[in-house]
Amino acid sequence: MLGQLHDLDLQLLRLFVTVVEAGGFSAAQGALGLSQPSISQHMARLETRLGYRLCNRGKRGFQLTAKGEALLKATRELLDNIEAFRNRANGVAGRLLGELRIGISEALDSSVSLRLAEAIARFRQRDESVRLELVSAMPAEMERLLLQQRLDLGIGYFSGSHAAFAYRPLFSETQRLYCASSHPLFTCATITAEALQQSDRVEHPYRFLKDPEPFIGSVCSARSEQVEGTLTFILSGCHIGYLPQHFAAPWVARGLLRALDPALDFAAEFMLARHRAQVPSDAQQAFEDDLLAVFG
Repeated sequence: MLGQLHDLDLQLLRLFVTVVEAGGFSAAQGALGLSQPSISQHMARLETRLGYRLCNRGKRGFQLTAKGEALLKATRELLDNIEAFRNRANGVAGRLLGELRIGISEALDSSVSLRLAEAIARFRQRDESVRLELVSAMPAEMERLLLQQRLDLGIGYFSGSHAAFAYRPLFSETQRLYCASSHPLFTCATITAEALQQSDRVEHPYRFLKDPEPFIGSVCSARSEQVEGTLTFILSGCHIGYLPQHFAAPWVARGLLRALDPALDFAAEFMLARHRAQVPSDAQQAFEDDLLAVFG
């Protein structure tokens, strides 16, 4: 039985909710950043603290017990009340307080960075004393941090279909297929579909696209999750690959890259995402309003 509620108990209860929302120990590994044995140990510790079993793990999969269902409901109410109390305490005297952690994608267009800076400037004109933190992350990492509520907001290209998140569209980014000046296609007056298929492609996993990339070649011996890595592969002259048009533009101007068939362009849609279970603070809501006003 729980006596006095400690910080460790709250951590274990938050882990319990995450495991339930993920659908089991194995599925929760990515969201928690913990191994399955470690999650199992934490759950066992919580059950020991409570004095009863929360779930069954076996051939039938992960299932909550009746007491586990009751605890889940009580825990969600507790966490909501804690968040509501924090927000009310931070909103004393109408001043925006606290901190905001915002995830942003890599290699953003300069115009996007300027608009983000404008949103920050608008926010700083408010009656506030808020610590802002910008965290650069890949989409998969950003989703993991949002799920763990280690980020308040994320700006990136997401699937838009994760049930745990609320999304707002911000802008789109054109992705274009490129080769380098030392690649055989660079000097070709006419580039055939067959020539493209024979070219070794860099895989840059835009894993959250709603539709597949227009060009998926049959030869692929290079992979990079970072735009800079993709550029390096392309500049070698051994590969072709997709890059954000704005990112490739200076290299095109220097004659080091060539854009291939424009019909193979695609748009990566960038969104503002937050966790639905995380009640926005006054500061977070104000910053969201400023972002949406700037991006239109």
